[in-house]
Amino acid sequence: MSNFLGSHAINMDAKGRLAIPAKVRESLSQICDGRIVVTANADEERCLLVYPEPEWEALRPKIEALPNMHKAVKRLQRLLLGNAAPMELDSAGRILIPPTLRSYAHLEKKLMLIGQGKKLELWSEERWFAWLDESSGDDDMPPEMEALSL
Repeated sequence: MSNFLGSHAINMDAKGRLAIPAKVRESLSQICDGRIVVTANADEERCLLVYPEPEWEALRPKIEALPNMHKAVKRLQRLLLGNAAPMELDSAGRILIPPTLRSYAHLEKKLMLIGQGKKLELWSEERWFAWLDESSGDDDMPPEMEALSL
């Protein structure tokens, strides 16, 4: 359905507004008429996930259906569902990131918007480059990755 690739350096103003790059904005207009859902990433990386509305609506029932008596599931549901912020790109292709999400992901002026196929990630530029510089330190590779030839 969607094919978000590449990385984009963008700026956020003091009020939390940012302009989605034109190429990404065009895709979002075609896929979901500019309607997206922004939420917290449940992984250890403190970034935000940006889903086109149809992708989010396909994922949401799967998250809700998880057995929430398990502590890890409850945490995942609280992070993803509890922080989900539906929004729509304005006529200038901008969105307003809520203060709670800006705080969660440590977002300031300089940001990176990272394509992840069906979704995007929104990172603090500083944290993105720090993450790139880290060694993975994880030698355990799933079989699917072992079979992948790049």
